[in-house]
Amino acid sequence: MKLPVALPSDAVARNALVTLSVVAVGAALFWLRDILTPLAMAIFLMIMIDGVKRFIEERTALPSHWAGIAALTLVIVVFLAAIAFIVNGAAGFFTDASGVSSGIGPRIDAIIADGAKLFGVAAPPTAQDLIGSIDLRGYLIGLATQMQGVVSGSFFVLVYLGFLLASQAGFRRKIIAMFPQRDQRNEALEVFQRVRGGVEGYLWVQAVTGVIICIAAWILMRVVGLEHAEFWTFVIFVVGFIPVLGGAIAGLAPPLFALVQFPTYWPALILLIGLQLILFVVGNLIQPRMQGENQNIDPVAVLLALALWGKMWGVVGMFLSTPLAVMAMAILAEFKGSRWIAVLLSGDGKPYADEDQGPKAHKPPARRPDRVKPPRPGASEP
Repeated sequence: MKLPVALPSDAVARNALVTLSVVAVGAALFWLRDILTPLAMAIFLMIMIDGVKRFIEERTALPSHWAGIAALTLVIVVFLAAIAFIVNGAAGFFTDASGVSSGIGPRIDAIIADGAKLFGVAAPPTAQDLIGSIDLRGYLIGLATQMQGVVSGSFFVLVYLGFLLASQAGFRRKIIAMFPQRDQRNEALEVFQRVRGGVEGYLWVQAVTGVIICIAAWILMRVVGLEHAEFWTFVIFVVGFIPVLGGAIAGLAPPLFALVQFPTYWPALILLIGLQLILFVVGNLIQPRMQGENQNIDPVAVLLALALWGKMWGVVGMFLSTPLAVMAMAILAEFKGSRWIAVLLSGDGKPYADEDQGPKAHKPPARRPDRVKPPRPGASEP
């Protein structure tokens, strides 16, 4: 009979302590989500600003100071414009929908009747019967509350962003104080560069592929004649940053509303097939070629990160799930005790994109040439 594997008592205590620490950190992240989600978005925007700044410096003659101001202005304007477009677009969309409710009701009844005929139901229910028990006013009040939360959350994000940018001046002094030795400091900066590169690579890939999808989707929706095509295009671009769920929303939401708008099923069917084809081509042919080694994360890890952060932080957590997974993989790979977690999170078992053996091993210093013993007299040269 094979005996069970015996673990040292110190290893058991260490594993128990790590488990309790993970649970405690998760509980703290959940309880403090109202405070931490704006901070996380601010850090996310700061990384974007830094990437845009370096992009401007490499391609223009602007000095570093003016490049930073230009990047800050551009990111903040885009952020505020996106929030305003979502709020105004959603309000206008629902206002228009309520204004044509007399036409939407019969159309929903017709869809229900056609579905009932398909399944052999003699007396199908009407739309009024189905939604009669729904508290529509409560849903509208909840939607208004969420819109208000988006606006107030955006304000706190900008406040956090301002303080983070102001604290950048002392960042180098803090790094020097935390890591007095040059080797440790260089290693910490290398980890930071790896985290930043992974997040920026993710943003770049998602933004470029999102623009490609939006252009093709907008053309398709305009050809079909779907109302509010610009609003749906922007929604498709935004939800593209949410893994798994973003593609489902982008491929199903416009066809569902096309069912209500048009008197026939052909426009919705064309939109469904066309959007699914666009998402398939971009997701399976274009995006993998652009990703390269920027998103070396296992798909199961992406799905688990989406569920975990979505549960703790809601929609903001869904948006930040993949960047947070990239950051976690880069940090965990630096420590010997947690590198196995980074290996599990990675897509090919190599958390480092540029190394095959993980963290750099501390090699013994090579002997200096002046310390090499000279050959003995009379000995032959090698």
